[in-house]
Amino acid sequence: MKRVILLFTHLGALFCGFMLGIYVLPILTQPESPSIESIQTNSNNIVYSGTFDKDRQDSDFFHWGEGNISFTINSAMFVGELAPGPDYKLYLSPTYVETEADFNANKASMLQVGDVKTFDRFLLSLPEGTDLSQYTAAIIWCESFGEFITSAKLQAN
Repeated sequence: MKRVILLFTHLGALFCGFMLGIYVLPILTQPESPSIESIQTNSNNIVYSGTFDKDRQDSDFFHWGEGNISFTINSAMFVGELAPGPDYKLYLSPTYVETEADFNANKASMLQVGDVKTFDRFLLSLPEGTDLSQYTAAIIWCESFGEFITSAKLQAN
């Protein structure tokens, strides 16, 4: 009986360590965030902006984001905070979504902008020829685990 208990406690500890590693590894391996100055340099050219919020329908304790996202005609800039995680992507969507089901239903019509590798701010180049007027929302999505992180309704400035 002691061996069975010992086995289960060791397996439980191993599982907890693995899950903690999944959460902590992106924090430890994230590159340096772009400087505030590099983001402020583009702030005069903002054409669309929105706000990420923790209170989205499918956001939870481990999957959330809050802060401001702004777009120039050729870049996306974010200042705020995202829950750390692996394989985050920024998407532009013609329809506003705040659930995993809605994201998956509309993914074919979305534009994947790029990888989000930092959790306090980022600066991404938009794909060539992106027409921002075709999109009403920005979404952060965890590609590896199929998890909704947060979304923002975009407004023209």
